[in-house]
Amino acid sequence: MSKEHGSETDSAPTPGAPQPVERTDGRKVTLSPNASKAPADGAGHAPQGGFTVRKKFGGTQAQIRSALTFYKWCAWISGTFLLLLVVEMITHHGMGYDLVAGAKDAAAGSDVSFGVLNRETGNLTGGVNISTWVLIIHGWFYIIYLFSCIRIWLLMRWGIAQLIVMALGGVVPFLSFIVEKRIHAETLAQLEANPQATKRY
Repeated sequence: MSKEHGSETDSAPTPGAPQPVERTDGRKVTLSPNASKAPADGAGHAPQGGFTVRKKFGGTQAQIRSALTFYKWCAWISGTFLLLLVVEMITHHGMGYDLVAGAKDAAAGSDVSFGVLNRETGNLTGGVNISTWVLIIHGWFYIIYLFSCIRIWLLMRWGIAQLIVMALGGVVPFLSFIVEKRIHAETLAQLEANPQATKRY
């Protein structure tokens, strides 16, 4: 009986003693009784004996803003070429037409600056197949777009789900415009809310 009473006494918290407190990242730390938790966004400093969970970025303000601008341009260019690619696939595979520049009329032999090639009749010869170049440019620029996504993602230290959504923006029509707008607003909001989180060098 006395043994059970002793174990209950040992497990009971001692008044005034530091108690384990669970942080936002799941870990437990000891927080003194007279200390209070600081805001999780890192806007303030923890009192003596407490702790602060702070947001940390992977670069300076200038680096992040530069990466954000680069990502914005890449998102819009990649999204535009993706829409052109969709049109090209519909006309090429669905209708059998290609857009050609600098070709010649097969029947009259006259020059055609821009024309529509009917792949069944072959009404145009030579020239540059713009439809094919839209496909090539989008493929190469998507690689640049992915680089811009990874760059801002690393600097902001987001989760992997964020990177996947950004990557899908380059292959799903109109998604790059929507994601870019959200990423731009979220990045600026986090920079404003965590001015101390950027590196200073």
